[in-house]
Amino acid sequence: MTDHDKQADPIRSVTVFCGASSGDKPVYIEAANTLGESLARAGITVVYGGGHMGMMGAVADAALGAGGRVIGVIPDFLKVRELAHRELTELVTVDSMHARKQKMFELSDGFIVLPGGVGTLEEAFEIITWRQLRMHDKPILIVNTGGYWQRLDDMINATVDHEFAAPPTRDLYEMVDTAEDVVETLNRLPRGRANVDSARL
Repeated sequence: MTDHDKQADPIRSVTVFCGASSGDKPVYIEAANTLGESLARAGITVVYGGGHMGMMGAVADAALGAGGRVIGVIPDFLKVRELAHRELTELVTVDSMHARKQKMFELSDGFIVLPGGVGTLEEAFEIITWRQLRMHDKPILIVNTGGYWQRLDDMINATVDHEFAAPPTRDLYEMVDTAEDVVETLNRLPRGRANVDSARL
């Protein structure tokens, strides 16, 4: 596949990583609603963790309300605790958290990170690391709603500044300020934008 083919490849589905809680500011849920609706209106399938609460539920509900397709992927132990969204286009049940991330990866052409807790952090770091290791070439967008992820960006820059990571590590993801920026950014980002060949752990 040529670089031109990569640039022309459409984004048909994205995984959204975000919190199962709503956070302490209305701007977080507003971002989730905006993202879900805008992805649906762009014809992009939402893949997410399958929950019905917090940011996760808001993204799913907004996408469904705008006529979009939403696929949830949830481990069985969370499903039996009645945390699963029951009105999705499709709900996939897996046997572990690791299997959940692998399935979401397989279903998606890219990844979007909204505000969330330690689970969201873990998901974001793993998918960034997979790209660093050249396990995928899919775009990763971090939505810096209200400056929420600025300290994460600063931390990753610190790994470069202190020579624990190479400068191309900064290019493994793209930061955007608002959920409104996501679809336009996805449309302009080619796959394989990062120079991951020279990145290192």
